Amino acid sequence: MKFATTRFNPVTRMLLAAGMLLAALPGQAETINLQQAVQMSLAADPRIKEREQVVEAARGMLQEVQGNGGWRVSANAFVGLAPKADGGFFQNQGGDNNTCNTPPCTLNSSGDDWNGVSDWTHLDFALIKPLYTFGKIERYGEAAQGNVDLKRGELKQTRGDTVYDTKRAYFGYLTARDVRVFLEDMQERMHQAIESVERNLKEETGESRQSDLYALQTAKGMLAKYVHQSRAVEKISLDGLKVLTGAGLKSDLAVADERIEPVAFPQIDLAGLQSRALLERPEMQQLEAGLRTRRALVAAKKADRMPDVYAGVIGQFNYASQRERLDNPYLNDPFNGGGLTPVVGVKWDSVFGAASARVDQAQAELEALNHKKAFAVAGIPYEVGEAYANARANYDSQRDLAEGAAAARRWMVASLADFSAGLESADKVADAIKNYALAQTEYLRTINDYNMNVAQLARLTGELW
Repeated sequence: MKFATTRFNPVTRMLLAAGMLLAALPGQAETINLQQAVQMSLAADPRIKEREQVVEAARGMLQEVQGNGGWRVSANAFVGLAPKADGGFFQNQGGDNNTCNTPPCTLNSSGDDWNGVSDWTHLDFALIKPLYTFGKIERYGEAAQGNVDLKRGELKQTRGDTVYDTKRAYFGYLTARDVRVFLEDMQERMHQAIESVERNLKEETGESRQSDLYALQTAKGMLAKYVHQSRAVEKISLDGLKVLTGAGLKSDLAVADERIEPVAFPQIDLAGLQSRALLERPEMQQLEAGLRTRRALVAAKKADRMPDVYAGVIGQFNYASQRERLDNPYLNDPFNGGGLTPVVGVKWDSVFGAASARVDQAQAELEALNHKKAFAVAGIPYEVGEAYANARANYDSQRDLAEGAAAARRWMVASLADFSAGLESADKVADAIKNYALAQTEYLRTINDYNMNVAQLARLTGELW
């Protein structure tokens, strides 16, 4: 058997080769900026999905309460046994035993006799609709709606926490990476200075002393410690970002920003931020929803002490095959017969002492929540003010530290130049390098602290992004 061969033109062969080459290359790292990281975290965080389901459960409870105002059905059906009836309504009568043909007639008195058993089919039902409940359904409905709003506030709070955690991981990674790169550069400069001193000592030029070497080696050890710490924080922050965004620990995730930069300072003044927090912060919205719920529950517990007015249809049906049906309107056989009627009624089911205790309990819970709101109204502006003051302090600090770090760099460069010319001692060079490392590291960390202060302000004022 011969197989047909497929011939490709040169262009097609080149495209196929390029496709195979691209398929063989390892996947490129996914690069995201802060906004993308936040969006991914909001979509992937299981805590948010959990809260969403809690909100759905609260909605289901609201639907259940509202459903109590509709039609209600109760029914009971069974098949059992009933005593078999021997004869009709009268005894010793010819023809129809339920008809007295020749007076005087004698009533059938065999009810106490054992005549066997009969199958018995029973059905009773009621189709009822509440007409007036003295506000029970309405008040419990308001409480259920307040519970929905409360769960929505918890969902909003969880989303705010997720955004804050993502920013902390993102800015923390940028800070640790910048610190690590900077310190590694300092390590290289320190290594070159140590090599120069060791060479001078070996050649006995007299330009360096043994104490110079010890001073530089001491500074080198301190730098090494901070490099190891920054590498650890860098890895931890990146792993945290991978987990939050749902990328997974084994993913190759990269951030778009080349270095950490201070975010813009809030344009709203402190008073405006405090007012926004009292209106839009999730905790305040939860408190308002909780107060509505508690007020509605107090009213509902009071209404529980009142009866329910209803209308509907009730009926009953019984059938026993071994018993004759009685058509007398004044007599009824409980095993063979039935009826159906529309009804309007009042149902009252209340234990006065227990009902009053439930009202007192609901009222106490309402008062407790009122006191909690009073504390929140006083405490939330303080929290916002504290975060605002920290943000302002770190904003001003990072600007001053930027100038200080620039001056420290010039100091280090000048010291290294003087050291190379034999005009500066090694301990002075070590001091210059250590001070530059300290100033630059504090500058980067202060930017991170400031950015997180702004993120905290956004969270405290109910701003998601």
